[in-house]
Amino acid sequence: MPSQSPNLALSAHRIHASVHAQPILRDLSVDFTQGRWTSIVGPNGAGKSSLLKVLSGLWPAHSLQGQVALQGRPLHSWPRRQRAQTLAWLGQGEVVTEDLTVLDVALLGRLPHQSWLAAPNSADHAIVEHCLRQTQAWEWRHRPVAELSGGERQRVLLARAMAVQASVLLMDEPLANLDPPHQTDWMHAVRALVAQGTTVVSVLHELSFALLADEMVVMAAGQVVHHGACHAPETHAALEAVFDHRIRICQVEDLWIALPR
Repeated sequence: MPSQSPNLALSAHRIHASVHAQPILRDLSVDFTQGRWTSIVGPNGAGKSSLLKVLSGLWPAHSLQGQVALQGRPLHSWPRRQRAQTLAWLGQGEVVTEDLTVLDVALLGRLPHQSWLAAPNSADHAIVEHCLRQTQAWEWRHRPVAELSGGERQRVLLARAMAVQASVLLMDEPLANLDPPHQTDWMHAVRALVAQGTTVVSVLHELSFALLADEMVVMAAGQVVHHGACHAPETHAALEAVFDHRIRICQVEDLWIALPR
């Protein structure tokens, strides 16, 4: 694998991934800079969620070629506990034990930092409270997850992922089921994490939110077709092209948004 910049938080090199011998990702290479928010976008079937699973180490090794590096070190060489402290994951449609309370679920994010069978300490509780307040879920902390709506659960799961305090946070469709105000809250939470030095990589279908990131990876047919700054004309052109020019990227005041043609 080529030598890497010390500013790289996460990278994938010459990735080939398949399902039942059907190629999903094809000779894919991509780097993610430390302390930046990168959105991954593309049409259905482009391989966005598959790439995120590869980056997280969740893709089955028997159907994967290439190498993923976390902070310049092969991902597979990280001890499990250390990797869980450094790389956090929020997936699509995660199943939660419904008799757990909101507080119980959020505290799961602190497990990588606790000794075996140790109870959460005051620092763990303080971190979780801060994360639940950031996602506007603190008031429900004693409610069972079974009583929550889909959007409310998503906010609790986001708090759990944030509570890990990992230096790299991967999120697959984190805006699913969130109403517009809470989508905006999510964006502000991400910006706060990045300001603290966290690297955030998010797969998003909401293109106007994806354009708020620092960088954008545009995918099609299992490959990266463009990786650049969200404000760059080349990125806008690539984004329009992968959606067959059925969208157009427009500037409204100081924001870039995606509109249907």
